[in-house]
Amino acid sequence: MEPSNGTQISDFLLLGLSDAPELQPVLFGLFLSMYLITVLGNLLIILAVSSDSHLHTPMYFFLSNLSLADICFTSITIPKMLVNIQKQNKAITYAECLTQMYFFIVFAVLDIVLLTVMAYDRYVAICHPLHYTVIMNPRLCGLLLLLSWVMSSLYSLLHTLMVLQLSFCADLEIPHFFCELNQMVQLACSDTFVENIVMYFGVGVLGGGPLSGILYSYSKIVSSIRAIPSAHGKYKAFSTCASHLSVVSLFYGTSLGVYLSSAGTHGSQSSATASVMYTVVTPMLNPFIYSLRNRDIKGALRRSVGMAAIKGPIVLGLKKCP
Repeated sequence: MEPSNGTQISDFLLLGLSDAPELQPVLFGLFLSMYLITVLGNLLIILAVSSDSHLHTPMYFFLSNLSLADICFTSITIPKMLVNIQKQNKAITYAECLTQMYFFIVFAVLDIVLLTVMAYDRYVAICHPLHYTVIMNPRLCGLLLLLSWVMSSLYSLLHTLMVLQLSFCADLEIPHFFCELNQMVQLACSDTFVENIVMYFGVGVLGGGPLSGILYSYSKIVSSIRAIPSAHGKYKAFSTCASHLSVVSLFYGTSLGVYLSSAGTHGSQSSATASVMYTVVTPMLNPFIYSLRNRDIKGALRRSVGMAAIKGPIVLGLKKCP
């Protein structure tokens, strides 16, 4: 294939996690189960927040949007992987690959920004409780969500447009289960210096910037909690941000661990296996962390299930009436 922008590019090949035929049914069942658990768990969070008026607060507003982002995040990669395993076909078209890469970056960055916004929300709630409703008003919450979407979309669009300018040669095998930006850049046979600079700069800004904001927020939160005289008050204040802190630790711990451990093996499938932690496992565990460690969410879920159980017999009874 000639390295020119006007050349029709062949399909890319997603090598996946393993080439062993005997492992394909296992991988299919495992990833299908994790995907269904992720979608169901995050949908339950969204249902609980939307159906319970007690949860119509900024904290749960951002949580429901985080759950939506996690559903989309996993839906970008896992269904295509499952289809390829089922059809025993590793091909993905150039257009599909660019689309997958674009939306993957969008929802990955959206996750990062939303976690940062949620840290700010907890900072205001604990450090400025008397002004919380004034500061975190619906207008500001909507503006923060809009800015999160715009920022993630523009950042992803920048990289997608830069990849469109790259030329690809004969080797179109991606040692991953989805079209990751770094893998795409490494496959290019044209100069990728500018794209690499932009990519590493973006990782530094969108990785280090939000993490610094989260750490700053929690440093202020810890200082405020330490100033609370009673042990019960300290526990109550900390419990409001324990779930968020757990999710942040899981997300940043897995993603940083993946990139640091696989820094020298980008061309192998070992990095693809490690990436499963933050692309699949973390979005699956988030609903469990928030539901198991949050009494408000558990109460809302119980009320939602209870209402559904009550409405069922009532509807059946009405249908039996002549």
